[in-house]
Amino acid sequence: MTNQVDTPVKRSYSEAKKVQVFDGEFMPHVDSMYNFAYRLTFDEDDAKDLVQDTYMKAYRFINSFQEGTNAKAWLYRILKNSFINDYRKKSKQPAKVDYQEVEQFYNSEDTPSSATVDLRMETTKDMIGDEISNALNSLAVDFRTVVILCDLEGFTYEEMAKILDIPIGTVRSRLHRARNLLREKLGTYALSMGYN
Repeated sequence: MTNQVDTPVKRSYSEAKKVQVFDGEFMPHVDSMYNFAYRLTFDEDDAKDLVQDTYMKAYRFINSFQEGTNAKAWLYRILKNSFINDYRKKSKQPAKVDYQEVEQFYNSEDTPSSATVDLRMETTKDMIGDEISNALNSLAVDFRTVVILCDLEGFTYEEMAKILDIPIGTVRSRLHRARNLLREKLGTYALSMGYN
């Protein structure tokens, strides 16, 4: 008698079946995927690229997806891994500046005298006033991610553990720490809004 171990069976989908699974299981989550990507990258173009990369990988590896399971969690895991891999790659590269673009801007006759503003303030001016978003964005990626997944996207601890590839205890710990950090950052704002 031989021992048989149950192993997941890899399905080989036909092209038509791939499209059906992709459209039916993956595409309904494209908006929430973009929102998650944007909250990780803070940049519309980077978020779109990240979502596109995620969906390309999802289609490429669709045979490893078990139909009927949580497609959203599967996509989030791909997106999170892509973001981390891209973040690591970018963090090892020096910052790039297009000097021709800068030179053209400052040599233009239309350049106002107040053109030398603090670029950090300029890029975040539309976000000022949104204290909650600013507080969330100021958290480290690990803490920001668990808050987004749990409190904004509604994933369970078990789903988050699978998406982030960490134990449930670590998910709970990070979420607790992240919420405490947000509480500290938003204390004054909460009081000004009438909360005790």
